[in-house]
Amino acid sequence: MNLQPTTSNLPPQLKVCGLTKPDQIQELIAMNTDFLGFIFYEKSPRCVLNHLSLEEISTIDHQGKVGVFVNEEADIIVKIVQHADLNFVQLHGDESNDFIAELRQKLNPEVGIIKVIRIGNKAAENKINITQAFNFQPTTCNSQPITYYLFDTDSKAFGGTGKQFDWNILNEFEIPLPYFLSGGISEDSICDVKTLKQQPFALDINSKFETEPGSKNIERIKKFKTQF
Repeated sequence: MNLQPTTSNLPPQLKVCGLTKPDQIQELIAMNTDFLGFIFYEKSPRCVLNHLSLEEISTIDHQGKVGVFVNEEADIIVKIVQHADLNFVQLHGDESNDFIAELRQKLNPEVGIIKVIRIGNKAAENKINITQAFNFQPTTCNSQPITYYLFDTDSKAFGGTGKQFDWNILNEFEIPLPYFLSGGISEDSICDVKTLKQQPFALDINSKFETEPGSKNIERIKKFKTQF
């Protein structure tokens, strides 16, 4: 799997998460959206299985289909990945390093893992969580099991808050893998993104570009995409 270096001068790629509508998915594919995010967390108002079956998701012709999971069992994740023909697994809960290593062993090697690091309001706690994530050296895998990191605003709902965390904390670390930046990203965020020492591999947008949960404002996304 080809990874973009964290120091790349290329513009960030784009992930649109919380997709539920086939017509909108096809519009996003037509405009060359890099990653399509499908939420499999049943408590989310954007849970894709309330709208599409695994078979329907499997027929979507795209190489960047991301399944978002929150504290789900490894075997269930693997089953969903296989039946929905997903390309990436996004772990958005409190999954331990041991769990990630176990999941990596069970998944097809071609399926990437995106590990979310949620950033809250407590600076010291955030720094500890980031350091622990970066120091993860599994003994059960031959290589790093994580493909990308994703930084998002912490919340009890595990994302979709539309709120931005303090991005300055990212400048305090050398981020060892390419990363997605999430959490309340909108047109007003582009200038702030450019101040980051290590530029994100991709921007992850969701609730700021919705008319209601799971329904995207495609025209607004098109305009946003032209800004970077």
